Amino acid sequence: MTARAVTEATFEQEVLKNDKAVLVDFWAEWCGPCRAVSPILDQIATEHSEKLDIVKLNVDENPGLAMKYQITAIPAFKVFQAGEVVKTVIGAKPKPALEADLAAYIS
Repeated sequence: MTARAVTEATFEQEVLKNDKAVLVDFWAEWCGPCRAVSPILDQIATEHSEKLDIVKLNVDENPGLAMKYQITAIPAFKVFQAGEVVKTVIGAKPKPALEADLAAYIS
């Protein structure tokens, strides 16, 4: 299972109205660390799909959402629950560190 892409058009339905916790990966094509962390997110998405949805939002293609959620550095990850941001993680990290950051949502 891979993280699916969301856009400004699908964000409300996929993220804000989701019954599960949703991790949004704010990324861009030109961002090396974003590309490096992508397979790690795909692994987490597969291993924890019953508890956590993972979606990707390209900040270059969706600047309105990047501004709304004050994305100033990428990769940036925000966990949403019931339409609210409940956790923010900035920067690429190895899988154990990301899983530790997300423990409240995946365990």
